[in-house]
Amino acid sequence: MISPSLPSYSPKLIVDAHLDLAYNVLGWRRNYRRSARWNRQRESGTLIERENGQCCVGLPELIRGRVGLVFGTIFVEPSQRRYSNSPLIYRDAKEAHAQGMAQLDFYRRWADEDPHIRLIGSRRDLRAVIGDWGLALETSGQLAPLPTRRLPAIHPLGIVPLMEGADPILEPKELERWVEQGVRIVGPAWHRTRYSAGSDEPGGLTNLGRELLEVIAGLGVILDVSHMAHKALFETLDRFEGKHLIASHSNPHRIVPEERHLPDPAIEAIAERGGVIGIVLFNKFLKRGWGAGSQKREVTLDDVVRAIDHVCQVTGSADYVGIGSDFDGGLGAQHIPWELDSSRDLWKIGAELLRRAFAPQDVDKIMAGNWLRVLQAALPD
Repeated sequence: MISPSLPSYSPKLIVDAHLDLAYNVLGWRRNYRRSARWNRQRESGTLIERENGQCCVGLPELIRGRVGLVFGTIFVEPSQRRYSNSPLIYRDAKEAHAQGMAQLDFYRRWADEDPHIRLIGSRRDLRAVIGDWGLALETSGQLAPLPTRRLPAIHPLGIVPLMEGADPILEPKELERWVEQGVRIVGPAWHRTRYSAGSDEPGGLTNLGRELLEVIAGLGVILDVSHMAHKALFETLDRFEGKHLIASHSNPHRIVPEERHLPDPAIEAIAERGGVIGIVLFNKFLKRGWGAGSQKREVTLDDVVRAIDHVCQVTGSADYVGIGSDFDGGLGAQHIPWELDSSRDLWKIGAELLRRAFAPQDVDKIMAGNWLRVLQAALPD
């Protein structure tokens, strides 16, 4: 499905800011050490394929596609808003806490067992992963070849733990424990949580949510505003006093006008804080009206570039947009743009941006550098 018109593009590295890895392994028994194709064959005709779609992610595709860094989520589903038959649902905060801890333990265990996997909790960890791709990380977040190139034994996948929906945090002050164990990014909302209104459930922050924002700011954790209902979003943008704020997987409301997406004033406000917005590669989020009965081919890389360019136009720069694919987050290969089949194909976005006359340095920012800039500023030494 590669377009012959795409120019040659070899990314130094790609960062994907949103993958539900632990959730899919523990809830759906996907084996991400194997390829996406292997998982598809195993899941063909099963409930997993019907509910989650055809698998898009596998360690072989990530590494071969030079996706060297991802934000790996800790995500559990509230029983009152479940959209799948996954066993990872919770009825109260204690259940959410236990399941969230199990996912964080999975990431730690995976890193202990597989030399390809590295958990990133510090700048030192970040530089080590980048270095093993033969690259040096500059202060700006841009990448450069190491002065003395060495061939690493393996190319690693760095994982930054991100909590999507804060209900696993029993109370705001307990966030410190999660940080000690590796969480570096927290999103208060999914649908409604004890902390914030969210997708399909309008409203604002709760008192507990306002307290959580203070704790996030005090600990220097990155705040992820994805999934926040608009009232909660704008209250957060006004109230949050921390230095580090992102939207890991959120698309422009101007393109698909639903509460799940970011209005232009929110895009501007995130950029003013130095944050980055990760474009979700879900056809429903890229083209208005795409849904049940629609065809994969109806959405293309042109729609991805349109979403990226919209953020660039609103902010006046390519410094505040990246990729947050959300692959396998309830969407499969049949739900993503025509030219894309798995994580191995993310490079095609960069190639299309070049074809559309984006400057090479801006393409590098969008594909990796903007996220690396945020991480370099936010992670502890």
